[in-house]
Amino acid sequence: MSLADQVLAVNDDLPIRTDKPVHSGKVRSVYWLTEEDSRRLIQDKGYDVAPDAPLAIMVISDRISAFDCIWRGEGGLQGVPGKGAALNAISNHWFQLFKDNGLADSHILDIPHPFVWIVQKAKPIMIEAICRQYITGSMWRAYDKGEREFCGITLPEGLEKDSKLDSLLMTPSTKGILKGIPGVPEADDVNITRQNISDNFAAFNFSSVNDIAVYENLLEQGFNVISDALEKVDQTFVDTKFEFGYVNDAQGNEKLIYMDEVGTPDSSRIWDTQKYQQGEVVENSKESFRQFLLNHFPDPDILLNKERMPEREALARDNELPLDALMQVSKTYTGIAEKITGRAITLSENPKQEIIDVLRRDYDLIADEW
Repeated sequence: MSLADQVLAVNDDLPIRTDKPVHSGKVRSVYWLTEEDSRRLIQDKGYDVAPDAPLAIMVISDRISAFDCIWRGEGGLQGVPGKGAALNAISNHWFQLFKDNGLADSHILDIPHPFVWIVQKAKPIMIEAICRQYITGSMWRAYDKGEREFCGITLPEGLEKDSKLDSLLMTPSTKGILKGIPGVPEADDVNITRQNISDNFAAFNFSSVNDIAVYENLLEQGFNVISDALEKVDQTFVDTKFEFGYVNDAQGNEKLIYMDEVGTPDSSRIWDTQKYQQGEVVENSKESFRQFLLNHFPDPDILLNKERMPEREALARDNELPLDALMQVSKTYTGIAEKITGRAITLSENPKQEIIDVLRRDYDLIADEW
């Protein structure tokens, strides 16, 4: 079996029974179950959700995105071997740890396969919640150019690249294009302040102004739980992105939960602690792949400049990356997943067929005509 066969690149063509269009993101695809299947599963499996809650099957892929593009490698490699399983394993580990520490639930109800989550529909908070413990990346680039205010927080003079900040910074940005909010540009991923959020809490989908404090508390606690656990395996949690939403439990009570992925190499920066203490930054996250791309192409401005998006899309479409570059990413992802979870990440022989088999056998979710 070739390496390419072990990569799940296309994940929006599974014969899962659905009566809605499949939503395919950069890495995950979402199949909304029929109302009948949702009700049946809730009853059969005893999920702690409202009896009429819409459920979905979320299937991860091994695709790799960076700079808003999907990249591929030589030899027909349309993704990174082991990446999907590594991401899901890491998120599952942190969500369980959050539960164990009495934080909040996640949108995940069940994990039928290493590539698959059964999730409940949530009302999303329209914020990318970013926490930073170190000054690096885009924040450092802006600081180095003289900017001192970030999301309403003023940073002191004299900070050095990759240095630890005095406290954990929360630097939220918009999730999607939000319209009609005073002082907030109508564009995706623009920085916002806590004042913006509290003045317009309903526009960001908060049920009450008091829930902003709950969200901030879950942000800080979630960050600290992951940071403390990573410390034990000689890794430094640098920064990360969280997403939140509301769901109702079986009794009809509304609760704020964690959504999407948490603490993964896709959504976070993670550094090797010993190397950092020796003055060297070694990334155990997607940042190392971003750096590779910046060094690989002769004009890195194409990747950094949003005005040059058509050129960037052409780069991703027309270039096969060296095989060893994608295998290095595979090593990074599976390596950090194994450190975090304490379990080996094994490559599936045929991930798509395995998913179909388990969803048919244990959940009766495969379309009859397939």
